[in-house]
Amino acid sequence: MTLTLDLHDVKKTYRGKIPALRGVSMQVHPGEVFGLLGPNGAGKSTLVKIMMTVVKPDVVHGTMLGKPIGDKNTLRRVGYLPEHHRFPEYMTGEQVLDYFGALADVPRDVRWKRIPELLELVSMREWATTKVTQYSKGMRQRVGIAQALISDPDLVLLDEPTDGVDPEGRRDIRNVLAELKQRGKSVMVNSHILSELEMVCDRVAIMVQGQVAKQGTIQQLTEGRNQYDIELAQVPQGAIESAHAAAAERGLVPTLSGMTLSFPTSDPVLVQPVIDSLRQSGAVIKTVRQHRPTLEDLFMEAIVDEQGRKRGPGAKRAGVVGEAKPMRHEGGAR
Repeated sequence: MTLTLDLHDVKKTYRGKIPALRGVSMQVHPGEVFGLLGPNGAGKSTLVKIMMTVVKPDVVHGTMLGKPIGDKNTLRRVGYLPEHHRFPEYMTGEQVLDYFGALADVPRDVRWKRIPELLELVSMREWATTKVTQYSKGMRQRVGIAQALISDPDLVLLDEPTDGVDPEGRRDIRNVLAELKQRGKSVMVNSHILSELEMVCDRVAIMVQGQVAKQGTIQQLTEGRNQYDIELAQVPQGAIESAHAAAAERGLVPTLSGMTLSFPTSDPVLVQPVIDSLRQSGAVIKTVRQHRPTLEDLFMEAIVDEQGRKRGPGAKRAGVVGEAKPMRHEGGAR
């Protein structure tokens, strides 16, 4: 299988001393929605601009749509929505698509057929003849996505497509991404709204300080880290100790955070004896739920890990989302 995007050891230093990319490697598969996330200054936009030949890299190895990075003809098969795009204010939505379609060498008859279809896809058909100056930020984003699709590209690069879009609009954009995936397109999307990426992406890469800290599916990145949380309403004397003993018999080492016991397992069978022990001890169970780290958890952990590496091997890992203290019980929980 030929990868849509296959990057290796991409490096870029600005002004000879500001490292933006420090050996980035990532892969995007055909027909998938790939999420690229990271804090401001992580190098996401620089990477995309290198792919679009807007920025010249110091080092780049790899291919895009089967051709070396920088191949001009390949760019005809790529749709791009920059983060801070601007359209001529005097144009209407359909004129914007016609203009950018012409720049992409899309034949006129093809453009005129495709424009109403794309405006319908992004829910802007009724605003087709309205000038851009009257558009809201969200409406401009919708037209921007349509513009990125005017050449019927095989790879679509979207930088913060949901920025300034209301919840209904974000749902519509998710539907557009799902439609593109169904059509066999590959999509790379940057977004700071991590919950959005978690809902639509097949795989993600987390960039920190110009490097890829984590890459894979959410399931791969959270493998072995699912847990069961038991939230308690009342905890009589001795209940915690009984739960601890029942868990230990099954090889589990639980943690206690407030009134919630957490067990590092995704197997419900292992949790049942612990629940029985708590009930026999008179504890009142409020909720039992399965929990896995979210994309936000993974994102924060990557940042903290990078900060720890910069401080040295003895640095304290403080502030990791979901990090709990070892379970202990002193004098009975109340």
